Amino acid sequence: MTGVGAGAVELGGDPRTVPAGERGETTIADRVVAKIASQAAREVLGVLPRDAEPPHASVVVRHGSARVRVHVELDYPGDIGGRCARVRRRIVDRVRDLAGMSVPEVVVEVERLHLAARPDTAGGRLP
Repeated sequence: MTGVGAGAVELGGDPRTVPAGERGETTIADRVVAKIASQAAREVLGVLPRDAEPPHASVVVRHGSARVRVHVELDYPGDIGGRCARVRRRIVDRVRDLAGMSVPEVVVEVERLHLAARPDTAGGRLP
């Protein structure tokens, strides 16, 4: 026999009866996990300062786990540490739920702080 069915028969039977775990594996590209992480950071940060870049992430995937580095811009003053902690938690949860990977490390890099506009300042800039 030749074709797809022949390989399945040689390996032990009809391809429709081979358990899913024995048919192959699913590989999720690093860039897909990076998009999940970037979106997760956006969800936590909400509305960004008007001239801020959206969060972007880079990821290294090895052996079913992802190490994530995400770059964000935040408004200031604000709870920078608290916001970064929420970003980390959300990324871990979303990557686990959507990609089925553990995330042992999330590095949040604050690239820039944007001053919030105050009534006594011009355009958010301090004198």
